[in-house]
Amino acid sequence: MRVVLMLVALLAALPVGALEPLAPGYADLPYQVPAPGSYRLPPIKPAGDGEVIDTTSGRAMRLYRALGDRYALLAFFYSHCDDVNGCPLSMFVFHQLQAKMSKDPELARNLRLVSLSFDPERDTPEALRAYAANMGSMGKMHQGEGKAGSTHRHGMEGGQWRFLTTSGEKALAPLLAAYGQEIQRTLSTPGKGGGDISHVLRVFLIDPQKRIRNIYSVSFLHTDLILADLQTLLQEERAQAGETADEAAATALGPGDDKQGYEAADYRTHSRALQRPKGQAADLLRFALQPPLGLPPLPQREPVRLNRASVALGRKLFFDRRLSLNDTISCAMCHVPEQGFTSNEMATAVGIEGRTVRRNAPTVLNAAFNELLFHDGRENRLAQQVWGPLLAKNEMGNPSVGFVLDKVRSLPDYAGLFEQAFDGEAPNMLNLGEALAAYQMTLNAANSPFDRWHFGGDEQAVSEAAKRGFALFTSKAGCSGCHLIGEHHALFTDQQLHNTGVGYRASMPAQDGSERVQLAPGVFVEVPRRIIERVGQPPPADVGRYEVTQDPADRWKYMTPSLRNVALTAPYMHDGSIPTLRGVVEFYDRGGVANPLLDPRIRPLGLSRSEIDDLVAFLESLTGNNVPTLVADALAAPVGDVRHDAAPARRR
Repeated sequence: MRVVLMLVALLAALPVGALEPLAPGYADLPYQVPAPGSYRLPPIKPAGDGEVIDTTSGRAMRLYRALGDRYALLAFFYSHCDDVNGCPLSMFVFHQLQAKMSKDPELARNLRLVSLSFDPERDTPEALRAYAANMGSMGKMHQGEGKAGSTHRHGMEGGQWRFLTTSGEKALAPLLAAYGQEIQRTLSTPGKGGGDISHVLRVFLIDPQKRIRNIYSVSFLHTDLILADLQTLLQEERAQAGETADEAAATALGPGDDKQGYEAADYRTHSRALQRPKGQAADLLRFALQPPLGLPPLPQREPVRLNRASVALGRKLFFDRRLSLNDTISCAMCHVPEQGFTSNEMATAVGIEGRTVRRNAPTVLNAAFNELLFHDGRENRLAQQVWGPLLAKNEMGNPSVGFVLDKVRSLPDYAGLFEQAFDGEAPNMLNLGEALAAYQMTLNAANSPFDRWHFGGDEQAVSEAAKRGFALFTSKAGCSGCHLIGEHHALFTDQQLHNTGVGYRASMPAQDGSERVQLAPGVFVEVPRRIIERVGQPPPADVGRYEVTQDPADRWKYMTPSLRNVALTAPYMHDGSIPTLRGVVEFYDRGGVANPLLDPRIRPLGLSRSEIDDLVAFLESLTGNNVPTLVADALAAPVGDVRHDAAPARRR
C-alpha cells in the first residue's frame, strides 16, 4: 500500500499529458531475479571524479568524497523533469531503497544514494534543499508517520542519500563526459532560465574502489535487481577476504583507521585495529637476487652478506620492540608494512614516550636502490643508516652502541642466530647493521601495472587515463626531470636533493591571523595563531641538506623520493604536509613555493583538472604486484616477547 501511495504522489507531481507506459521499476518484475552470487559483475571502467557541491552543507567537494567509502548508486537528474520514466523513476527506486535501508542496518552500512543535478542554473543548493525536503516527506509513506527519527538517521540528512549540484556548466561538463551522459537543452524561457533538458536515464553502481560495476537503463532500473547486484558484490568481497595470505594482506593495505572524509558531519570510523590478518612467510631472498620487472639488479655498494639466515635475522630485528630503550618501539612501528612500510596515519613519526620526530617516515620499499638515505641524504649505506634511529633520543632512544649490543646478546631467542648468518661472528656493530640491511634489501616491490605496460608490452595493463598521465609526466608536467625513467628500468628518482619550497614555507610561519582547527567530524573553529603558539610546542627547525653540508645554497633541499608504490605511502613530502597524491600534483602545478633558492625546474604547469586526474591515475599504476606478498610475510614475523626481562644490561 505504501508503494502505491508513493507512486501516486510522484505521478501527481507531473503535468497533465506526461503519462506514458510505466517502466518495470514501478512494479514487480515479470521475471525471477538471478540469485546473488550466481553471476559476476567485473569492473566496467573507473568512475569519473570532479568538483561538486553538497546541497546539505553548501560546501564544494570532490565527487569521490561524496560517494564515500561504500557502494554507491549515482543518478543524474534535474528537479523539474516531467518524464515519468526519467528522473522520477530514479527517485522512486531510490525511495524504495531508502526505506529498505532504514530497516536493514547492513544495507545501510554498505550503500549510499547520490543524486547529481545536471541543471546547476536552476538546481542551486538552496533549491535542492527544498526539493530534498519534499522528497523526504514522501519517503515517510514508506516508513510510517511514527518513524520520522528513522528518516533523519538513514535518509538524506543522515548522509545515506546525498543531493549534489555543481557551480555551473563548466564544472559539470567533465562529469557528464566521464559518465557518458549526453543531454540536449532547449532555449531557456526568459525569466525562468535553464530551458528544458532531454537525456537518457542511466544509474551507475560504483564500488568502494571507485569502479563502475553496473549501469542501469530504464528497462533494468529496479530495486530487486540492484539489491541482487549489491549482494553479489558483497559475497565476492567476503569470498576474497582471507582466501590466501597475500589476498588478506592486499585487503589490509592502508591505514588502520582511514580518516578519509573526516571533515564531513556524517563521518563514521572504519578502524581495522582488531582485524589484522594472519601472515605467511615468503621466500624474500628471491626479490633481492632477481628484483621484479621494472627494477635493475641490486647495486653492489652495500658490503652485506646476503643469505637466508641474514635476511631472517634482519626481519626478526626489524619487528623487535626490544631494540628500543624501553622495549616499546620497533622499526616496523614507523615503517608499517600494510601502510606501504611507512605511516599513513601521521605526518611525522613518533618515537619512544611519544617524542616528536620532525620528519615523515620514508618508505623502506626499494630502499636498497637509494644512493643517499634520510630526507637530507646524510647516510649512504643501509648497514650504517640503522644506527641513526637506534640511537636517536626521540626515536628508539638507546644511549650507546654497546647498550644495544649487550641487550641483543642477553636475549635467549637470539642465541646462535648471528653466528649462523655471519660465519660464526657474535653480535657486533657491523653485523647488526648488516642483518637489518639484508632484510631491507629484499623489500623490492615492482612489476606494477605500469611496468607490465611500459617494460612488458602489455597494452591492457593500465588504463587510458594512466597512459595519458605518463605522457604528461614525461612532457608538459616535466616530472621525469627529477623522477628518472630508464630504457629498461625505472627508479623514479635522480638520487639528488632539491628545494621545492615546502621546507622554506615551514620555516617561515605566519605570525598573525588564525588557523582552521577541526574539533570533530564536521566541526571546525578558527583559532588565533597567538593562542596556538602559547599552548603548543613550536615546530622544530628544519633547513634540510644545509644541516649536513653547512652550505647556505643547500637550505631546504631534500631527497627526491622514488615514486614506486607512491599510492601506498601517504602523506607526502619530507614533513608529511600534503595528505593526498592529488594534493602533491596540485602543489607542483602551482609551481611549488617561491623562495630565493627554489629549484629552477619548479614552475607553474597550467594543468587542467582532467590532466591532474590523468597524472594521479599514472601514479596509482606504480604499485608493485608483490607488495601483498611482502606485507603477508611481515605480518608473520615475530615481534619480540616483552614479557620476559629483556634488559639485564641496564642492571649492570
